[in-house]
Amino acid sequence: MTSTFHGLETALRGMRTQQAALHTTGHNISNANTEGYSRQRVNFGQTEPYPAAARNAPEIPGQIGTGVQADFVQRIREGYLDQQFRGENAQSGYWEARHSSLERMEGLLNEPSDQGLSSKMNQFYDALQDLSANPEDSGARAVVKERGIALADSFNYMSDKLSSNKADLANQIGTNEKEINSILSNINSVNKQIGSVEPNGQIPNDLYDERDRLLDDLSKRMNIEVENLEPEGLANSAAEGKVNVYLLNGEGERMTDGDGNDIKLIDGNNLDHRTIDIESGSDNTETNTSGEDNGRMGNVQLSWESGSGSTADIDIKKSPGSLAGMLEMHDGKNAAGEDLSGTYPDLMSKLNELAYNFASNFNTQHEKGTDLNGDDGGNFFTVSGTPEAATISVAEDIKENPDKIAASLDGNAGDGSNATELSNIKSDHFDEEYQSLIGEYGVETSEAKQMMDNSATLRDNVDSRRMEVSSVSLDEEMTNMIQFQQAYNAAARNITAVDEMLDRIINNMGRVGI
Repeated sequence: MTSTFHGLETALRGMRTQQAALHTTGHNISNANTEGYSRQRVNFGQTEPYPAAARNAPEIPGQIGTGVQADFVQRIREGYLDQQFRGENAQSGYWEARHSSLERMEGLLNEPSDQGLSSKMNQFYDALQDLSANPEDSGARAVVKERGIALADSFNYMSDKLSSNKADLANQIGTNEKEINSILSNINSVNKQIGSVEPNGQIPNDLYDERDRLLDDLSKRMNIEVENLEPEGLANSAAEGKVNVYLLNGEGERMTDGDGNDIKLIDGNNLDHRTIDIESGSDNTETNTSGEDNGRMGNVQLSWESGSGSTADIDIKKSPGSLAGMLEMHDGKNAAGEDLSGTYPDLMSKLNELAYNFASNFNTQHEKGTDLNGDDGGNFFTVSGTPEAATISVAEDIKENPDKIAASLDGNAGDGSNATELSNIKSDHFDEEYQSLIGEYGVETSEAKQMMDNSATLRDNVDSRRMEVSSVSLDEEMTNMIQFQQAYNAAARNITAVDEMLDRIINNMGRVGI
């Protein structure tokens, strides 16, 4: 036979369980705008009925329920959507990094504009045409000299800014390296906390959220795969376990080390994590005579934080993400070692080639003429070394004496035919090369923007589906709050009813005539 107080216990369990549900609802509402938070719910379960199945109680034709209990608090999360989001996030991070660098390069070229290289070149050739009509005019000669100096300064400025931007990019890569190492360390730390809580039957939902937030951040920088391990000890059935994190290539396959082993970034079994070290040359901004970068970055050494495992050297550019995008822009080569167009070394090389070819062709024609004094023309421009765009300048003798400009072909002071030939070099040797250069980077920047927008759209679509599952809906929580409140009140009213019955039994039974 059930206890006299059976109804009180049943109602009390109902009140406690509904109260737990109300607390969880309040927690959801409080974190509605918390980044990375997944909504939680209390899973209700019936308590053991009376009598137990092994006992016989013939006076009771069936089992009587004993109430409800809060089995566990579970967060609402879909692992498949998380993995899909992280893959799209890696692609989005890669194209964002490339577009950002290409956009800076496009802004540096600054075409078309009044301050761009093309404008300075047009002004220089306009001055040459004026000189061809007035070869003995000292003012026209002075203008040619000044326009030539301005043109050389434009080459110098572009080269300096490219080197400066490339050095800034190297600093960004270094910052990215530190941030990745910090994220890996934090994920491993959360893994340790989860591993210490789960065996006791607890479900650390907030730790799971923090770990997923860190994994999302890491996935923007490199392509990763997350593997959940079986919980240990007396873990609850809803426990998610610790994680292993693997490095993936662009095809979504696990990258391997020299021995063919899958590369782990996080080892959940041993509670260890990798640190990355991006190797580079001594001078990240140095270029050789061909414009190729001598301070190439991108070969990454992976070491275990504990120092207990072997290191691995990998080409991180095989794993798409913001880090790979920045390294490709800095290095000028992709993971296969193939030259890439649209990178800083590539643009440096082409700008140096343009400066060298222009100076060489101009000097060749200038040497064919004679100056105002009838002397043979020398070099109008000098290129004192590499990189050519950074060292091109107007020859010192012409700076000091514009009469040295060789405007004549027949030796007469009044002849300006060589100035005319010099002005034709623009259309013969400069325009096509420079417009091709501008067009190439314009197209590449446009394509990078399109890919960035497309990948961001795919990422946001997946994230939207993920938020439909995991994010807090205030309307839904308000509905739940009313539902749990009403259930709590009903359980309380049940206690009142049972209390009145007990009061009748205890205080009023046996009293007659009162």
